[in-house]
Amino acid sequence: MKRIVLLLLVAVLTSCEPTADKPDSLPRIAIAGLWIESSTFSPARTHEPAFRAKRGEEIYTSYPFYAADSPIMARAEYFPALTGRAIPGGIVTREAYESLMQETLDRLAKNLPYDGLLFEIHGAMSVEGIDDPENDMIQRIRAVVGDDTLISTSMDLHGNVSWQLALESDLITCYRMAPHEDEVESRQRALENLLVRLEDGTGRPAYKAWIPVPILLPGEKTSTRVEPAKRLYATVPTVEARDGVVDAAIWVGYPWADEPRNHAVVMVTGDDEAAVTTGAEELAHHFWDMRNEFEFVAPVATLEEALNEAIDSDNRPFIISDSGDNPTAGGAGDVTWTLTEVLKRAEFQSADGLSVIYASIPGPQFIEKALEIGIGGEIDAEAGARIDDRYAPPVRLQGTIMSITDTDPDAEVEVVVRVGSVDVIVTKVRKPYHYEADFERVGLAPWNADIVMVKIGYLVPELYDMRGGWLMALTPGGVNQDLLGLPYERIQRPMIPFDPDMPDPDLSARLVPLSHTE
Repeated sequence: MKRIVLLLLVAVLTSCEPTADKPDSLPRIAIAGLWIESSTFSPARTHEPAFRAKRGEEIYTSYPFYAADSPIMARAEYFPALTGRAIPGGIVTREAYESLMQETLDRLAKNLPYDGLLFEIHGAMSVEGIDDPENDMIQRIRAVVGDDTLISTSMDLHGNVSWQLALESDLITCYRMAPHEDEVESRQRALENLLVRLEDGTGRPAYKAWIPVPILLPGEKTSTRVEPAKRLYATVPTVEARDGVVDAAIWVGYPWADEPRNHAVVMVTGDDEAAVTTGAEELAHHFWDMRNEFEFVAPVATLEEALNEAIDSDNRPFIISDSGDNPTAGGAGDVTWTLTEVLKRAEFQSADGLSVIYASIPGPQFIEKALEIGIGGEIDAEAGARIDDRYAPPVRLQGTIMSITDTDPDAEVEVVVRVGSVDVIVTKVRKPYHYEADFERVGLAPWNADIVMVKIGYLVPELYDMRGGWLMALTPGGVNQDLLGLPYERIQRPMIPFDPDMPDPDLSARLVPLSHTE
């Protein structure tokens, strides 16, 4: 009888032991963050609906590695709280920020405690009355989740990393490509780094090296598609691969906000002090040594020059970037100056002129009238300049309605109106046009057009691959490429390109204290 009891006891104890494929307990990881680039040189304001917040399991639709059958999902118990991602725009209202933050904190508080938290941000958000909103966010999150929770911060390379944000982040990384073709890879790396540190029990990396680099350049001069940024960012993985290093990153910063934190930063994290500090200093010196090599990613011209070249060119479609009001960098998206100038051109005023697509201009009242008239009807109404009318008033569009994407007045309707030989896309809300599907949705084939004009800076991959010719037009707006002409008052000086003869800065690594020690 004793032998039977003993065998039963051994069987029960054995069944309770953890196995290689079924750990005793999985780490508990929360997910939260708000994402936007905000131009302080634009009159636009960003309100709460723009963030299109995802809550709870809705967040799993953001990236493929959150799929139920993804191996990464089997390695932890996840508690997605709230993430919000807005199209870049103007400064965020305090009301919107406080509402989203309070909901985030409430959701996080419901599932305490956490072993880790994935902090998904851009790094260039501006909020009314708050300097360094991402630091404000992480401090408030830290106050809820506690000092023991490891926070892995995932960012855009056009974000800004203040000393305070670096302090509260235990792990931190950013994209290594612009255009951001490595977005999914970078997000997954931030999560993988967090998982590994929790799984192997190493916890916080012992060292975080932070180096501010006094350079502030637009993405249109720092695209990794071309030199010298291509060469600069190629060195990042070589530093990360060194023994004792967890991650290495370079942020070029966001130039269209006038705040002290807006400048380039290098960070390296890891467990070997020498490897971390040496790697960070090498990257910072590489960046500084290249400071005079950065040029626009494409030839630039005035709008008149760009139109003249496009008209004369045999390369089709000829793409012109309307760069000053680029909504993917923080422009209001409704500046009408460029479109007004285009419609003045004699080459486009008759139906048999050169075919032009202009994408796009917001006009909610124009949309209402178009819905009343219908496809094929003639319309005479104004669009644009409801937010940013500093350069031109609303543009009058007299033409034929070629397409309407939806008849529901509550939908985000898009209308194509043909004015002469120009197909103007008018939207209910501002909207970037990056992909073939964006144009196909409104019934247009940009690859067959003579000229395609897009409110954008450097071209995203689909447009880049489609281009016959390409020029960036230096047009006005909240993200004007003429940085020297913008009214900065608060950025740290001296700074390149504002002070080209400045002395060499101190680029020695500054070790950031661990998040729970200060």
